Amino acid sequence: MQTVKISPKYQIVIPKSVREALNLQPGQRMRLIHYEGRIELIPERDFSDLRGFLKGINTEVSREEDRV
Repeated sequence: MQTVKISPKYQIVIPKSVREALNLQPGQRMRLIHYEGRIELIPERDFSDLRGFLKGINTEVSREEDRV
C-alpha cells in the first residue's frame, strides 16, 4: 500500500508504479466514487478497449419457460 498527500489545491499524485500497472495516461478521465468511508478512482476506458473482454463466457443459462 502506498501513501499520497493531498496538496493545498486538493490534488494528489498517483505513484508511478500504479500509473504503469494500470496503464494510465495524462488527461485520462477517472470516475470517483465515495464508498463506505473511502474514495475509489476508476479509470474510464474507451468502448474499443472493451472489445472481446467477454470472449469464452458461457452463454448457456437455464431460463424459466416464460422468459425464453
